Amino acid sequence: MRVGVLALLWGSTFLWIKLALDGLSPVQVTLIRCALGAITLIVLCCAAGQRLPRGRAIWGHVIVAALFCNALPFAAFSIGEQSVDSGTAGVLNATTPLWSLAVGIANGTERGLRPVRLGGLLLGFGGTVLIFAPWHRTGILSWGALAILAAAASYAVAFAYMGRHLVGTGTPTISLAAAQLIAATGLTALTLPAGGLTAVRPGPTALIAAAVLGVFATGVTFYLTYRIIADEGATNAATVGYLLPVVSVALGAVVLDEELSLRVIGGMAVVLIGVGMTRRPKPAPEPALKLS
Repeated sequence: MRVGVLALLWGSTFLWIKLALDGLSPVQVTLIRCALGAITLIVLCCAAGQRLPRGRAIWGHVIVAALFCNALPFAAFSIGEQSVDSGTAGVLNATTPLWSLAVGIANGTERGLRPVRLGGLLLGFGGTVLIFAPWHRTGILSWGALAILAAAASYAVAFAYMGRHLVGTGTPTISLAAAQLIAATGLTALTLPAGGLTAVRPGPTALIAAAVLGVFATGVTFYLTYRIIADEGATNAATVGYLLPVVSVALGAVVLDEELSLRVIGGMAVVLIGVGMTRRPKPAPEPALKLS
């Protein structure tokens, strides 16, 4: 249930970014996104009777996580989508689970990786490629594509860092999520001179898109991501990225009456099978035989 909600909210991110960029600069979209997400989580923190983290050490880790999980990738996605279509962005974003697996192997948290889980990760990415068919699209070899690929890798580094240095420290995840978006807002504000101070006249659509992006696709989504990292680990949290194209394609068919080809339907089925393989629980060890 939690993974499904996260996929629904996160899967709409590229749409809201595209609409918001119609009246705002990438830096402005990133700042508004972080600030509204932070405000949303601060309100939820207060409603739950929780306080923000205290102590210089934990805030140091929060700032590092905010850089790699929020400020850097959010800006990279906004920059990349100026020249890359949403389909190509979706394929590049779907490399996050693979990056997360590589980081996990490098830092030793993915020891004893089961073949079925590795196969699921590779199958999920293959299904994503089948859905979007990047060979039919433009922008796959461009600076914008490189920016989105860097954002996907940054997410993977951040998930591993959050799992090692922030999750399980005794601080509630909602407090950590709120603190991280506060830090991300501060980091993004430092970049305002780089295109964030230009005069703009966003229309109602851009403003509504920025608001939805900040409150739901950032604030609520980020808290759910933190919960999954805490409960299931960084790589499992990253595999949600494979469900995003399935959600976006399904919504397009249901809401916008977009046509579904056999290739897309096949890709969606492959993605679901791959995600199911990655989330398959480990087999219980057989009880030891007692010798009489």
